[in-house]
Parts: sequence; structure tokens; C-alpha cells
Amino acid sequence: MLLIPCPWCGKRAETEFRCAGQVKVARTELLEADDEAWLEYLYQTDNQRGVLTEYWCHEKGCGEWFTLCRDTTTHELVDRDPEP
Repeated sequence: MLLIPCPWCGKRAETEFRCAGQVKVARTELLEADDEAWLEYLYQTDNQRGVLTEYWCHEKGCGEWFTLCRDTTTHELVDRDPEP
């Protein structure tokens, strides 16, 4: 079982959390976007292999949202942001 480090509660079992997907560009860049651009932003992901920064929610704990870097091939949690 994956132990996820909540910044407020400490390490907890992965069953307490919900992943909301990869961190993307800021929405402010899409203020003038058409419907196609919004659909692309909301529903399309790159599905990359390697280290990704993701949004996580401690759903069955404190309820706080945070970002976490995770290697999608090994599920190893990484302490740094991925290199560009």
C-alpha cells in the first residue's frame, strides 16, 4: 500500500486520498478560450510516463488539497518538482 504524506496529517494510507490528476497550466491563460480549448483543458491529459506533479485531496482526513510529485512508472513519491 502506498503511504501518502499529507502536509497537515502526516503519512496516511492511499485509501484516504483522491487524486484529481496532473497539474496543468493556470486557468487565467484560458480566459479568452473557445469551447474546444476548454474541452481540451478539462478532459485531455498527456498520460506521460515518469515524474508528474498531481493534485491530491486528503478526502477521508483533513480534506485539504495539495500537490505531490509521483513517478507514474514506479508509484514512487518524489520530494521535488520534475525537471522541465
